[in-house]
Amino acid sequence: MDALREPLPATLRITGYKSHAKEILHCLKNKYFKELENLEVDGQKVEVPQPLSWYPEELAWHTNLSRKILRKSPQLERFHRFLVSETESGNISRQEAVSMIPPLLLDVQPHHKILDMCAAPGSKTAQLIEMLHADMNVPFPEGFVIANDVDNKRCYLLVHQAKRLSSPCIMVVNHDASSIPRLMVDVDGRKEVLFYDRILCDVPCSGDGTMRKNIDVWKKWSSLNSLQLHGLQLRIATRGAEQLAEGGRMVYSTCSLNPVEDEAIIASLLEKSEGALELADTSAELPGLKRMPGLTQWKVMTREGQWFADWDEVPRSRHTQIRPTMFPPKDAEKLQAMHLERCLRILPHHQNTGGFFVAVLVKRSSMPWNKRQPKVQGRSAAGRETSELSPAAPAEGPPSDPPELDSQAATGAGDAETTEAAENSENHDNKKDGVCGPPPSKKMKLFGFKEDPFVFIPEDDPLFLPIEKFYALDPSFPRLNLLTRTTEGKKRQLYMVSKELRNVLLNNSERMKVINTGIKVWCRNNSGEDFDCAFRLAQEGIYTLYPFINSRIITVSMEDVKILLTQENPFFRKLSTETYSQAKDMAKGSVVLKYEPDSASPEALQCPIVLCGWRGKASIRTFVPKNERLHYLRMMGLEAPGEKKEGAPPPSEAAAGSVSPEGRLGEELAEEPRGEEAGAPGTTPGSEPPHADTGR
Repeated sequence: MDALREPLPATLRITGYKSHAKEILHCLKNKYFKELENLEVDGQKVEVPQPLSWYPEELAWHTNLSRKILRKSPQLERFHRFLVSETESGNISRQEAVSMIPPLLLDVQPHHKILDMCAAPGSKTAQLIEMLHADMNVPFPEGFVIANDVDNKRCYLLVHQAKRLSSPCIMVVNHDASSIPRLMVDVDGRKEVLFYDRILCDVPCSGDGTMRKNIDVWKKWSSLNSLQLHGLQLRIATRGAEQLAEGGRMVYSTCSLNPVEDEAIIASLLEKSEGALELADTSAELPGLKRMPGLTQWKVMTREGQWFADWDEVPRSRHTQIRPTMFPPKDAEKLQAMHLERCLRILPHHQNTGGFFVAVLVKRSSMPWNKRQPKVQGRSAAGRETSELSPAAPAEGPPSDPPELDSQAATGAGDAETTEAAENSENHDNKKDGVCGPPPSKKMKLFGFKEDPFVFIPEDDPLFLPIEKFYALDPSFPRLNLLTRTTEGKKRQLYMVSKELRNVLLNNSERMKVINTGIKVWCRNNSGEDFDCAFRLAQEGIYTLYPFINSRIITVSMEDVKILLTQENPFFRKLSTETYSQAKDMAKGSVVLKYEPDSASPEALQCPIVLCGWRGKASIRTFVPKNERLHYLRMMGLEAPGEKKEGAPPPSEAAAGSVSPEGRLGEELAEEPRGEEAGAPGTTPGSEPPHADTGR
């Protein structure tokens, strides 16, 4: 147990869905980790990071290097800068090891509709997004993630996390998870209730499993915390089970080891489900992960230290503090049928981590108070989801579901009645086509910032025609998925969401408070009309947009990429003959710079790169955020400029620009033209907020 008094090791997780994850891992193992092998600091040998044995493909690593040690050696300082920069780019996340387990046990597939009920600060949400984008050749996976949190300020941590991954399939909403509204979607012209294929239910808890990293838990912990949270945890888990599709999977997890917050919740949920839910046997999943089975017997303790083994022992004066659902079922046969031993308990000494509890629930049939609901969708059923949405006026529903329709067994109301009630209460007259504003404050309590509306670009909007022509967009381009965040004035930024999230937005604007969704794909140039198109490409959304672009693509070599990323405005003559021949007859304006790896040259970078650039009069420049620029240079084995010395970035990086500061995360600052020889628009200097230490 002495080892548990040592600081909790940090865990680094490499973003697994990007095609260059292997390149990042190769760079870590063959460059930075090798430098640490024989390194000593203050006479002590530096411990080299080790991979987590149970995490797939060696994409998670334990390290005992503290920030103080990282800055004591030039090699360690360089490694530290690498980690900070790659974290800002979304290529590496710092996350507690046991916190990575719930998303892995959800078994997410790219076509799944996922709800993360208590998502902030967002480390698990990031894992879910990665799993949706397992195939980077698919710009719009059929599935999506709706990430919810009750705390408005923490929702912006979620937005920051999601923006690092540049996905059009994530939506951040702000609701109480225990009463999160039931959403409606349009399916072949019919309104149907949205049920989720996967639900992550990582509930608020007393956090006694985090004592190694959170010293305040030692000082403030009391058994009363668990007693007070039990009711909320059970309500959240019940609401999640209600919204889970038949055949779907829900993971319930806490960073607490108190059975009142763990097995008691699962036992109560299984009991009230009357066989609709069952605990999945995950013993064969995540081989190498040390774990304990769930408890089948436990007692409940008051704040004063009084123990109760059964509800009948609890005096009436304690009935408001202690509830019957906190105890294990009395019926031995019923208790055995629950298989509570299938729950996972991870203790701190098992593999030098924090403590954690995980239970995986599978829904076999509808809940007793629901009469019917759709089955989880497989790949073969994707056809119905891929049908095009009609540009009809968005459906307006009630501000939230009446509780008696979907969460009270006494009414016996089923999903068909819920749908009918929602449809009957729709109002088609008070919204313009394609406009999804925030819910009115009179109908729903709003806290924090008032978000800008989500306005979808009409199919016949003249704004889109020059963009379509300039970039020769493919006919399959989902133009209906384009949106902006303003109803008046010039549209300065254009965003994209997936078709499924568009469906959710249009049909639920009065049911939910959306904080953010979509990724930026085009930015307006004030002088853009001089270049045949008023909008230039944005690096944030280029991997989503690129598959639909058929013109203004310049294929570059690895040497060209190095020049473009290290020089501010390189003239054509500095680039290869092949690159010059492609660019010389091209009109001025935004371009795509594409690097394709050559399998015949194994020493070269073996992952594709797509960059946004600008073709000027006699030069080409790139518009890539600083940390992403540094990332590509590292992957090519170069010492990135700006890593050699702390402080202001060199001119080439300042020109490339970092992501603009995120305040309200609504309409971001537009980049203005600089009027240089290249005729390219500049970017507003700045940097993103510091990345939160997401320990959950």
